[in-house]
Amino acid sequence: MKRVHFIGIGGIGLSALAKFLYGQGYKISGSDIRQSEITNDLATNFGAKITIPHHEEAISDAIDIVVYSAAVRPTNVEYKQAKALGIELLSRKEALKFILGDKEVYAVGGAHGKSTTSAMLSAILPDANALIGAISKEFGSNVRNATNNKVVFEADESDESFLNSNPHLAIVTNVELEHMEYYEYDEERFYNAYRGFMDLANVCVVNGDDSFLASGKGVKLYPQHDIQSIEYLLVNDEPHTQFVLKEYGAFEVFGFGEHIALDAALAIEAAVQLGVSIDTIRSNLRNYKGIKKRFDIIQNEPSSVVIDDYAHHPTEIKATLKAIKEYARLKQIHKIIAIWQPHKYTRTFDNLHAFVESFAGVDELVILPIWSAGELPLEIDLKGAFSRYNPIMGEKVTKINGVVKVLKDNHTLKHYDTGLVVAFGAGDITYQIRGEH
Repeated sequence: MKRVHFIGIGGIGLSALAKFLYGQGYKISGSDIRQSEITNDLATNFGAKITIPHHEEAISDAIDIVVYSAAVRPTNVEYKQAKALGIELLSRKEALKFILGDKEVYAVGGAHGKSTTSAMLSAILPDANALIGAISKEFGSNVRNATNNKVVFEADESDESFLNSNPHLAIVTNVELEHMEYYEYDEERFYNAYRGFMDLANVCVVNGDDSFLASGKGVKLYPQHDIQSIEYLLVNDEPHTQFVLKEYGAFEVFGFGEHIALDAALAIEAAVQLGVSIDTIRSNLRNYKGIKKRFDIIQNEPSSVVIDDYAHHPTEIKATLKAIKEYARLKQIHKIIAIWQPHKYTRTFDNLHAFVESFAGVDELVILPIWSAGELPLEIDLKGAFSRYNPIMGEKVTKINGVVKVLKDNHTLKHYDTGLVVAFGAGDITYQIRGEH
């Protein structure tokens, strides 16, 4: 039995690979800076020996391969120990070749909606393996193991690793210039990476309304005319979207928004291309229950709703807020409070004007310190840039006994016990808004 050790195993992406390899018969171990829900799950349910924090003694010659996250540098003590012992070292990107190289992979790429579309396709194809960059509420994990070689895989464009995903079928939700620091701000290199990803696939299903995708290969789905009669409704007080797709008929899916209908439509079209019957698709899609941190309703009272959302780009925030407003209308809640933890200095700086516009229509805006994600700080005047909202500049938030509190210097600046509060960000705000931080 081969043993694989993961440096940075607490991340959503690397933990998915570890769980998947466990299901393939590998023995896994790993380390991270801090203990988390993810590391606890790996230790309890996947037999992983977890080392907190990183330590050279976690690496021995009993390990066959060491896989490390993008955040790990050659100065890491475990990386250095593995190198000294002559153990094969692979970045997450490089590891995909041996993990997915002999699989029939249904890869989902794009700027926005990858996790949602991957989870929807996993619901439609319940017998396939699944590796998703988020927790699917359907099966309570970012991984589902199966006994065949079919894999639904959320493919990452941020470091070109989707080029190592061996796609049999590729879905591309949209293409938007992002992660340009990796691509050295070379737009042609960025677009060529997407072209390379789609060229690898035997079948492509793409969003035809995207100007870049419209000019390339693939089965094109045009939301402007292929998706009709979109309606929103509450089912057991939870959001659902109904729509009609081409000649396939009517579908219903968990979630709110035109972007939810598009993600579902792409997953449906992909399943059609794989030969799944429309009736099976329609039925299985109802098993999709959403994913953690995407329109994640963590408190649902008649006059007080709290939602956690991973949106960390202006396009995502704008789309989610459109759905939030519709949900608030159906819930008859008349005040929307947005709490935003900006993610990365470069992203915030490069998209500052778009971020300002994306919050249009909120009744109150709370801005937390920028989550650096390892970047060096940049001077950004957020209070000035967002002055039209008269933002509350908090230090952190928490939720105690159903009340959301905005804190600074250990004092409560504001508290919310009514209205709809939505927290945006890809940092630790997901724990703050749950009162876990």
